[in-house]
Amino acid sequence: MESGALSSAQQQLIRASWQKVSANPLEHGMVLFSRLFDLNPDLLPLFQYNCKKFSTPQECLSSPEFLEHIRKVMSVIDAAVTHMENLHCLAEYLANLGKKHQAVGVKLEYFSTVGESLLFMLEQCHGPAFNMNVREAWTKLYSTVVETMACGWDVPGKVE
Repeated sequence: MESGALSSAQQQLIRASWQKVSANPLEHGMVLFSRLFDLNPDLLPLFQYNCKKFSTPQECLSSPEFLEHIRKVMSVIDAAVTHMENLHCLAEYLANLGKKHQAVGVKLEYFSTVGESLLFMLEQCHGPAFNMNVREAWTKLYSTVVETMACGWDVPGKVE
């Protein structure tokens, strides 16, 4: 996990940009997931609660269960930001999170779309202040989080 180590300048950029988002995580999380469904509407069936299927992204985005999911996702990002200089302390938690996502049918490749949606949300929040340096720092942090979650995946042929 050290290969994805963030410089202190990158850590500062991430912390500064996250401050504005974390002031209203649900609102920004809605932007992230709206974008996710715009980019890949096929992900909608992954979100079912009590066997209830959503027919539209709007229906999903307004359900209390999904709002709770958004809160959880934003708190995971918050934990990653809080512990970014020591991400290995979250390794077991993130790997277990990966395992849970695999169990409900999430594929690893979906995380690139989630990453795009995260960057979109940050850009919407910050406008021109979300420059290449900030984007690069977030991309690096997000990649490290996803790599760690991927450790929880049971990949055929992967030797433990």
